Amino acid sequence: MGPNQLLRYGFFLLMVAAIPVVVCGSDKADIVERFSKMDPGAVVTGWTPMTFDKIETRPRYTLVNDGGRTVLQADSQASASGMVRKVDADPKNYPLLAWEWKVNRVIAKGDVTRKSGDDYPARIYVTFAEAPEDLSFFQRTRLAAIRMVYGKTPPSAALAYVWGNQAPVETIHPNPSTDRVQMIVVESGPVHLNQWRMHRRNIVEDFRRAFGKNPPRLSGVAVMTDTDNTGESATAWYGDIVLSKKTENESGSSGGSVSISDF
Repeated sequence: MGPNQLLRYGFFLLMVAAIPVVVCGSDKADIVERFSKMDPGAVVTGWTPMTFDKIETRPRYTLVNDGGRTVLQADSQASASGMVRKVDADPKNYPLLAWEWKVNRVIAKGDVTRKSGDDYPARIYVTFAEAPEDLSFFQRTRLAAIRMVYGKTPPSAALAYVWGNQAPVETIHPNPSTDRVQMIVVESGPVHLNQWRMHRRNIVEDFRRAFGKNPPRLSGVAVMTDTDNTGESATAWYGDIVLSKKTENESGSSGGSVSISDF
């Protein structure tokens, strides 16, 4: 792993840890605020910009009107940054993640297996807190050192749902820079460009598939449009992103063009 890539993903995990926490109990119907309730052109509330010291050019995230509703638009030109929403919740109580997104292009040089191709027009991160019982003595010592330096503890793991280039849908790939981030391809290729696509995932099941164990507590959700490694450009639109309780009729995983209002 190169030093710049290590810095990038280390800073991403620490950035999530630094944001004020939104604590959610099991009585709340859903968590993660809806962009559709915000005003076009307004400041994005509840989300914090995520930037990287070594990347000077950053995508622009703005609230815009799309078909009569407010969505988050991300414009990236050889750049990388994201928006983070910190939460504290038990994934057993909120196992379902639903979102809508749309992109204008795929990344031609994108490659899920290479650091040089680690770019996506759209991705959704879900981060998880450290579970002390799962840590070795060395890991606990390392985290104690991080807390001394930064005053915070980074998440232990993250799922990244990505819009890929050629990788098959439903495949899981470790991020080329760190296996603490496992990437799940939920869209791939240009077939659905410029179309709103809705996904719902069971994050507990996905975490088990990706990491081989049950997930610890949720620590955050982030969106990220980045094209810095390939030097390409892309525009993405993010609709509402919601974590919800599981209902009797929910399968927990799907893709398509239905509205998130049905979720």
